[in-house]
Amino acid sequence: MTVQKPIVIGVTGGSASGKTSVSRAIFDHFSGHSLLLLEQDSYYKHSDLPFEERRKINYDHPLAFDTPLLHQQLRQLINREAVDKPVYDYADHNRAKQVVHVAPKDVIIVEGILILADEELRNLMDIKVYVDTDDDIRIIRRIRRDMKERGRALDDIIGQYLKTVKPSYHQFIEPTKRYADIIVPEGGRNTVAIDLLVTKIKDILTTRGLED
Repeated sequence: MTVQKPIVIGVTGGSASGKTSVSRAIFDHFSGHSLLLLEQDSYYKHSDLPFEERRKINYDHPLAFDTPLLHQQLRQLINREAVDKPVYDYADHNRAKQVVHVAPKDVIIVEGILILADEELRNLMDIKVYVDTDDDIRIIRRIRRDMKERGRALDDIIGQYLKTVKPSYHQFIEPTKRYADIIVPEGGRNTVAIDLLVTKIKDILTTRGLED
């Protein structure tokens, strides 16, 4: 019996654009189905630098990620092999010691700021989604998130945004919009775009004989 290839959906956009909300909305639509979410953030590189030096790293640069490991593990999941996904500690600015065992699923959502910047990753995706949100909305969301969830000071958040996040967005992330099959304005609030995505995913599931 031939094992069908899972559907791979890439969801990208700038920091705090709403890409996680879009990914979660898709996830919720397929609650009970065979589906997993693979976050690019999990694949930040391990660093032996002191904490204060790690804080200065540009985490919105392509070189901040262990992309070969993401390639390897995504291919393993596509081949229906389980992987031990790394865990990133945002408070420590480093990869944690523990890993998460991830079993293969029929639908794989790959979510992250730079997943469309890499040709090899793009070629593994069946659907590529870019979440397009204005800079001013993204910085407000980022401030709220980082203060509430990651315990960061306001001045540090703003300083990092102006020094690395915003310039990297315009240099590395925004240009990847041209690779997207679907551009979603307003993130998770765009229910029409999400419904269209869900319909397309269901069509592919049916075609591949993966629909329940």
